[in-house]
Amino acid sequence: TSTELHQMTGRAGRRGMDKIGFALMVPDKFMDVHLIQRLLSSPSTDIVSQIRINFSMVLNLLLSHSPEQIEVLLKKSFANYLFTQSNRKKGAVDSHKNIWQTFMRHLNFLKATGFVTAENKLTQDGRWASQLRVDQPLLIAEGFRRGIFPQSDPDILAAVMASFVHEREIDDRISKKFVPNQLAQTFHKVIRGLKPFAGKLVQHNFEVRPQQIRPVATIYAWALGQSWENVLRIAEMEEGDLAMLILRTADNLRHIRNLKDVFPEAAAAAAESIQNIIREPVSLY
Repeated sequence: TSTELHQMTGRAGRRGMDKIGFALMVPDKFMDVHLIQRLLSSPSTDIVSQIRINFSMVLNLLLSHSPEQIEVLLKKSFANYLFTQSNRKKGAVDSHKNIWQTFMRHLNFLKATGFVTAENKLTQDGRWASQLRVDQPLLIAEGFRRGIFPQSDPDILAAVMASFVHEREIDDRISKKFVPNQLAQTFHKVIRGLKPFAGKLVQHNFEVRPQQIRPVATIYAWALGQSWENVLRIAEMEEGDLAMLILRTADNLRHIRNLKDVFPEAAAAAAESIQNIIREPVSLY
């Protein structure tokens, strides 16, 4: 789009210092030079706000703000501005309520599940859960609260965390030879242990992605030191997707590593897990 091209060429200058930036493009047979010329002279498209209310955001805001202060922040947010602009012609009133209601829905669930007090303060669980800046923080936090994660086995911990980061639907039928008994038992223990909490999330219309065994077996094999080629056969995915799965799993583990004051054994295992899975060729990405 014109906006993407403007952003790329804009980086040729130093923000706040240069009024003009120079970008050099080397044309080849695959580049539509005339399209580039049209895009450069075209107006930028509207920017879409990326603000999304989620549990990590709510927990972190409550670390230092009251709900009243948070409402003021949300009123000033870019997402609220765009919502107001798009609905002005429709005669919308108090459009910030759309974002605020989403925030309150998350807050009420956190209260109901013991992460926030009735006085809108983080509980002890809420404080350490706020450090889990990951895709599914509450499910992972619940797993630690219930003690169902393999906190003393770095390789299995890494494998289980992979089930929380993989988003794409895949053929989850996998040969038993790729899933050792201990790994299978641990995975199913986690599924059973989190089922009641996942059910609460669904009842309150929060998304819960299904956990799949193939990413678990994939990361387990990689953590054990198996070759890239062998792990690719287990994963049945493109190399770039496998690298992304490993990197995102490592990112989740880094947040668990930060919980050393609350879960020292799990934090130590997470630190070792990261060392086991961030190796070539993934370390080169």
